[in-house]
Amino acid sequence: MVKATIKGLILAVLGAACPGLAADEPMNPERAKYHYQMFCQGCHTPDGAGANAIPPLKDFMGYFLRSQRGREFMVRVPGSALSTLDDAELAEVLNWSIDNFAGVSLPSAGYIPYTSQEVAVLRTQPLQEIENHRASVLAEIASLGAQGAES
Repeated sequence: MVKATIKGLILAVLGAACPGLAADEPMNPERAKYHYQMFCQGCHTPDGAGANAIPPLKDFMGYFLRSQRGREFMVRVPGSALSTLDDAELAEVLNWSIDNFAGVSLPSAGYIPYTSQEVAVLRTQPLQEIENHRASVLAEIASLGAQGAES
């Protein structure tokens, strides 16, 4: 925890001191889609509906953007945190997935795209108890008034 906090502070200082380092390159939709196909769709399916017991992304993942814990959840799940994608690639595929699958669950104000710096810090803390953590995050989001986030 302390290590992740220190890493986050260092990244924040570097980003403030060197604005060019803080900005990710623009999303490449073709590359992001390829990474989704190679690393995500085996479980989440090509249309984001989710296979078997895998939760859907389609019309649902946007709910997680309504709280900081939800936002962190999407990076900290093992499939994200432990993937072989680098931080920029993971940020890109998360943003592409949100743009393509969040649908009606996306907050009306939109969302702040993930950055490689944010992903670098969050993925150092992969979740262990995924189902319990997910349920807790969704209960928090539902308490904020997000209709449909209870699943």
